[in-house]
Amino acid sequence: MPDERYQLLFESVKIGPVVAPNRFYQVPHCNGMGYRDVSAMAALRAIKAEGGWGVVNTEQVEIHHTSEITPFIELRIWDDRDLPALSRITNAVHTHGALAGIELAYNGINGPNLYSREVPLGPSDLPTVTFTNDPVQARAMTKQDLADLRRWHRNAALRAKSVGFDIVYVYAAHGFGAPQHFLSRRYNQRTDEYGGSLKNRARLLVELLEETKAAVGDTCAVACRIGLDELLGEEGIHREEMLELFSEISELPDLWDLTLCSWEHDSRTSRFSEEGHEESFVSGFKQLTTKPVVGVGRFTSPDAMVSQIRRGVLDLIGAARPSIADPFLPKKIAEGRLEDIRECIGCNICVSGDMTMSPIRCTQNPTMGEEWRRRWHPEIIHDKGPSKSVLIVGGGPAGLECARALGRRGYQVTLAEKNKELGGRVTQESRLPGLAAWNRVRDYRLGQIRQLENVETYLASDVTVSDILEFGSEHVVLATGSNWRRDGVSRHHLAPLTFPEATTFTPDDLYAGKLPQGRVIVYDDDHYYLGGVIAELCRNHGCEVTLVTPAAIASSWTIHTLEQDLIQADLLKKGIQILPHHFVRPGKNTNPEAVHIYTGAANILDCDALVLVTARLPNSELESGLEQVQSSWADAGIKSVTRIGDALAPATIAAAVYSGHRYARELDEVIDPDAVPFERELTELAPESDWNTFWQCGFNS
Repeated sequence: MPDERYQLLFESVKIGPVVAPNRFYQVPHCNGMGYRDVSAMAALRAIKAEGGWGVVNTEQVEIHHTSEITPFIELRIWDDRDLPALSRITNAVHTHGALAGIELAYNGINGPNLYSREVPLGPSDLPTVTFTNDPVQARAMTKQDLADLRRWHRNAALRAKSVGFDIVYVYAAHGFGAPQHFLSRRYNQRTDEYGGSLKNRARLLVELLEETKAAVGDTCAVACRIGLDELLGEEGIHREEMLELFSEISELPDLWDLTLCSWEHDSRTSRFSEEGHEESFVSGFKQLTTKPVVGVGRFTSPDAMVSQIRRGVLDLIGAARPSIADPFLPKKIAEGRLEDIRECIGCNICVSGDMTMSPIRCTQNPTMGEEWRRRWHPEIIHDKGPSKSVLIVGGGPAGLECARALGRRGYQVTLAEKNKELGGRVTQESRLPGLAAWNRVRDYRLGQIRQLENVETYLASDVTVSDILEFGSEHVVLATGSNWRRDGVSRHHLAPLTFPEATTFTPDDLYAGKLPQGRVIVYDDDHYYLGGVIAELCRNHGCEVTLVTPAAIASSWTIHTLEQDLIQADLLKKGIQILPHHFVRPGKNTNPEAVHIYTGAANILDCDALVLVTARLPNSELESGLEQVQSSWADAGIKSVTRIGDALAPATIAAAVYSGHRYARELDEVIDPDAVPFERELTELAPESDWNTFWQCGFNS
């Protein structure tokens, strides 16, 4: 039985004609797999259901070819040929007793139709609004277009019902759903009965809700996911306006899924928001309806979840990212195993899968997205092979995960860390502005390792080659991390440069407490979060800071984690100057030069210090030393020496954790170097008869 403090979370909730077995609700979220990797995505959803989520939803599912969002890869329900894929999902979710929901989406001005080449449809004649700024405009929908859309949505709902979905969504949030575009006076410039007043702008939403209920409401719950605020004041959708609308249509759907009008603000990283950050937007709506209300807030604390329900903010605890970090979060709460929860760190590396059209990944959960592809279960790992002992040198994210997973398999593991504390770069970076939550990567693994009697940890152990030979472990894993380069080598500079040693810094210097003074140039050719965070650290220290980058914007890769806009705005608000389109090279004096990447124009940068956030070098000295004495390995009982994580190739923390986990899974396994190491689904070819007919009949003339 769950702790009595949390029993409220395990009460069933009636949602129209269906009943959720508990209050844990995995809201719709994308995953970078969609129609391309259906089995992988179905397995991902099934794992959530197995882990105790009472409701498991799909991502947004395109209902019609006139509104598709290529290059992004989502599910489709264009016609009956899409139903086998969707049926695989419902069957997988139902196997574990959860309800299956589908988020039907007509993307409107967010759908450039690059695949279908249809003209996008929206409330008004306006450019499409996409992450990729496609040179495409939407045309204003006619009355016939609106009638068609309603019919397409009804057909999609009926198809969803036919394959067993329990909850069918009308989507009006995150800037993706056409009903939201009609609600927004920014996009809806119509003068007919679908434009102008709030009632008119809400007409399409109301029609879709009513017609969806009429079509499938006998057996399916109808949910409305609605954005409450565009954060633009009176110019856009705002909370007060939505409260007014809510009071009129509050009983129309069977469930309200409350969120914000942009994905960037709804899924804010921990750098910019705390757990439960959406309460100020969603509070008060539940009191206007008798229907259950779900909302999100990166909830990982069961106490915070209970508080949301007891205080009348929500009825169901919505989660996307926490369900990714730990699909078994509900079961762990039910079993009183709070210490075993992998808490989401809010880094949004999961979002990058969708943004880069690649399978979802997670910093905390290395099995995410690999459930079907590699047959990795987040809570189950196979027993050890014939080997007995493993020595891991380095206790950063790769080493810690490797030790944890190897220990779970039953190996005798020794983890040696040269510093006085574990965590490596995670510990270092979590001390930087806004990144404190990243410590969860370290803390979860330390907590798990402490439960394993077969894993020993040694701190302040600067292991040498002779130590390794003397120790005599069968397998040696080098998780020694990497160091930031101070020679300027990066994407733009492939050859080393020479900067004045006394005034040149790297992030490693700052981690060690050696902070620059005065006027500081931060040169960011890494393009992820660190350059911006280092600039903020220097600014907080009282420095006058300029961030120089060859990119057009600061921290450019964070577009994929939905935080670039917030980062750039935050840096500017803090008084940090941003100089885009420039690289840095040594100047004629002690000061560096900034060179425009397009014109070649150079300017001296008057500064007291230069911080290089460029590239990293793996710490490979131990491996080199061991290679020199390889003839001694057999006598020492050593069978293999392997680098993992940043010691192999510097990348993200998620990649380091994955690397450590993969090594642990594959130890003592026979790996075919010529085989693809994961399952994949191939596109089904058109029937041979159709292909032959095409060649026989030729092209249309």
